[in-house]
Amino acid sequence: AASQLGVEAYLDSLKWNSDGLVVAMAQHVNTGAILMQAFADRTAVRKTLLEGKGTFWSRSRQSLWTKGETSGNFIRVHEVFADCDADALIYLSTPDGPSCHTGAETCFFTPVAARSGPAEEDAGDDDDTEAVVETGPPQQALTTLYALEQTILERKAALGEASEGKPSWTARLLADPNLCCKKVREEADELCRTYEDGEGRQATASEMADVLYHSMVLCAHEGVAFEEVVEVLRGRFSQSGVEEKAARAPKA
Repeated sequence: AASQLGVEAYLDSLKWNSDGLVVAMAQHVNTGAILMQAFADRTAVRKTLLEGKGTFWSRSRQSLWTKGETSGNFIRVHEVFADCDADALIYLSTPDGPSCHTGAETCFFTPVAARSGPAEEDAGDDDDTEAVVETGPPQQALTTLYALEQTILERKAALGEASEGKPSWTARLLADPNLCCKKVREEADELCRTYEDGEGRQATASEMADVLYHSMVLCAHEGVAFEEVVEVLRGRFSQSGVEEKAARAPKA
């Protein structure tokens, strides 16, 4: 149930560690990407709640810092969420620019995976079954739809390059936007038929996946990032559908 507390009373309710800090993570409100993780003291959390900019406590400098105060890449906080133990916070945010000091969009870009076999420094050891950890080249940690978008964009970038065998379906759609439009209409009709013909939840999910995929290919052809679509949707959250539609500019 919802409850109301004064700011100081709420801060009292958080479980600060022995240094008077809680974990604070900034998460992109549209993509879901974890932008960065740091720590926040009482003042930092208060400033974030009241001013709407991601503010933290620097353990290395032993000082308060608002992300972006020197770079201009502020993290604009829409909502704050506390975890079940009240010792960690998520700043649900929109970044003004790269969130990492390296210039990367987020601080999380090194993939890590375990595999069987000896590490290079252990070559020659008798035991060849010990798991080792491999780190890959930098890449964004992408959720499902954004990973799909990246694959589509890779196919778009490769158009025109010589390749063996038949082109992928995605490449065919990108090369023929009229075919893509035809498929969007076809898949949308099949989605509606899952309701009309009582085909069930699994069929509805499958057809919706087809609608999303083909629509995203069309957006990629038009140079529209999926994040732009999500931003439009989020902008409509506080507006009724009737009002939003009435406010649209008339088509030429």
